[in-house]
Order: sequence, then structure tokens, then C-alpha cells
Amino acid sequence: MPQTPHSERHFTGSATVRDLVIGMSDGLTVPFALAAGLSGVVDTTRIIVTAGLAEIAAGAIAMGLGGYLAARSDAEHYYAERQREVMEVMEKPEAEVTETTEIFRSYGVTEEESQPMVEALRTRPEAWVDFMMRFELGLEQPAPRRAVVSALTIAGAYIAGGCIPLGPYILLATASAALSASVTITLLALAMFGYGKGHFTGAPPWRSAMQTVLIGGVAAGAAFMIARAIS
Repeated sequence: MPQTPHSERHFTGSATVRDLVIGMSDGLTVPFALAAGLSGVVDTTRIIVTAGLAEIAAGAIAMGLGGYLAARSDAEHYYAERQREVMEVMEKPEAEVTETTEIFRSYGVTEEESQPMVEALRTRPEAWVDFMMRFELGLEQPAPRRAVVSALTIAGAYIAGGCIPLGPYILLATASAALSASVTITLLALAMFGYGKGHFTGAPPWRSAMQTVLIGGVAAGAAFMIARAIS
């Protein structure tokens, strides 16, 4: 009988989604909270727009730089550990054999069953190092240019997110009217973003949407009340 091809649909863009979540969530909440807070003090939108654009620019640069440095640190850590593992495979092969056997035992494979696989890895030092990096240290080789891509993704997502709550302040003349529109638009954007995040990460989409809206609402509400209290 004809066999139906088996295909597995696994999501593999976790790093990119993580960067989008970091940039977009902060981009939606921080400028939103800033604009809402200023709306409690001033009634002209010009000051709020100026402050909001400055915050978006500074926030995108800071967040992008943070993402770049984090990715660079991950890459440096990986290659330092790999070099150490290469030396151990060359200078302490018997100790590495014991560690490899223990890794297989942790998966329920007996020493007798794992011995052929261990011997096969000994004849392939590069593959052996790859195996130990992944299963002993839990480290994956970072993608080329990961640091640059991470920085651009986070910064771009921050700018895109920040323009949403600031849009009404650019289009409307009074802060009170812009605030109402900004609240509605931003909470809707937070809900859509949270739903999409849950869909891609495997979390319940509606729960993710509610959590995202709650975080953004609390941040904006706190900023607004603090500004009111100070003024």
C-alpha cells in the first residue's frame, strides 16, 4: 500500500520570536506609559510627541545594543566551552568516555548498549565534541551574524511597537483626546500581539493576550497616576 509521507511541523524560530517579544512588548508598554503619564500633566500633544519620539529612539538603541551584547556573550561562551571540550577529548579521552556513557545512561541506555555508539564517537572527534556540547553542556552553536540580527530585530520591533501608542498624539491636538485613542489602540495591539505570541510559542493564545494587556495596562496606569500625584 502507498505510504503517506510523514511530516513534522516544529517551530524553529524561537530566537527570532524571543527578540520580537522583547522589542515589541517594551515598545508598546514604555512609550505608552510615558505618553499616558505626561497626559496627566500637560494638555498639549507637542511636548508628549517630542518626548515620545526621543524615548523611542533611545529605547531602540539601548534595547538593540543589549540584544547585540547578549548574543555576542552567548557566542563567546559557546566557543570558549567548545575549545575546552576539544582539549578534553584530545587529552582526557577516557574521562570523556565515562561522561558520554553517563549521558546515555541518563536516557535509559545501558553501558553495554551504549558502548558501540561511544566507540563510534571516539573515531569521530569533531562529532564527539558536538555531542558533548549539546548533551553534556546543553549548548547549541549560535547562528552566524546572530548578534547583528538580534540587535536589528529587537530595535525594529521596539520602534514599531512604540509608534502605535504615540500615533494618536501625532494626529490629535489635545492630550485628553489622544490619551483615550491611545489607550484603545494600544490595548488592542497588546491583545493582538499577546495572542500571536501565544500562537507561535505554544501557550494558550487568549491567556497570553490577557497577560500582555494586563502588563501594559498596569504600566500605563501606574505612570499616569504617579504623574497626576506629582503635579
